[in-house]
Amino acid sequence: MKLNSLSLRDKARINAYLRQSPHELSAYSFENIFIWGKLCDVSWGLSHGQLLIFFRDAGGQFLFLPPLGKKQSPAAISEAFRVMDRRNRNPQVSRIENIEESSRAYYQAQGLVCVSKFPEYLHKRNDLVQLRGDAFKPKRASLNYFQKNYHFSDEPLDKGDAQECLKLYTDWAKQRSLGNSDRVYRGMLEDSRVCLRHLLNSFNSLDVTGRVVKVDGRVKGFTIGTGLNADTFCVIYEVTDLECKGLAQHIFNSLCRQLEGFKYINTMDDSGLDNLRIVKRSYRPVRLVPAYIATRRPG
Repeated sequence: MKLNSLSLRDKARINAYLRQSPHELSAYSFENIFIWGKLCDVSWGLSHGQLLIFFRDAGGQFLFLPPLGKKQSPAAISEAFRVMDRRNRNPQVSRIENIEESSRAYYQAQGLVCVSKFPEYLHKRNDLVQLRGDAFKPKRASLNYFQKNYHFSDEPLDKGDAQECLKLYTDWAKQRSLGNSDRVYRGMLEDSRVCLRHLLNSFNSLDVTGRVVKVDGRVKGFTIGTGLNADTFCVIYEVTDLECKGLAQHIFNSLCRQLEGFKYINTMDDSGLDNLRIVKRSYRPVRLVPAYIATRRPG
């Protein structure tokens, strides 16, 4: 099987496979695949009518998504593991990431072991727009405070905002890392910065929607996301100046108001971080979307 390095020219081909059936996990969008291209060697190939998307990093090579195609193919799974095993000294590194709940039984029937990843949070868009009821009272208060106390503009994000957005992210990440010596967490912040730069550099070529909030003419918050299917929109980034009280609530609400064609908002997973878990749950998700990793049985 020939492997091809992923580029923007592949967007239509990849989307054709991704859209053969609806998906709710954030990984099933070209944008959420492409942005990793500066951190991983991302490649794709065709096997037995299936599209295989591989990531390769310092830890080895793995299949980022299950084989994509109209019909599931055990032969494509076998080919994927052969490709990975040629690159990985440790065969346990060879794995299939981001398997959906609807496919878990199939991969188990192939003799693979499916282990849970962090689930993703799915919210009703109308709930996030209206913020009704006692559960959302703190959100309404924060949003109202920002709108009453700051001189701001709220507008679509475009590539011209890229440098200010990157600077804001750098400042935000420094604040987040203060007092947190966890090397994994700090590494995640840096990886996210690299992905953000790659996204912004290709902003006009990707199917993304974003908003930027400027306070006194300076970028103080931005958010970026993409559609996963006809009903679900995924928020990839939301970054705000932590000193602007209520800005996070305002920009999230503002984005959701613009997404009238969508029923659900996917806010991705919490990476096992308590602060993210608290924030995501405070927006009252209607469901947690499971995700699995498939590996071969030891021995």
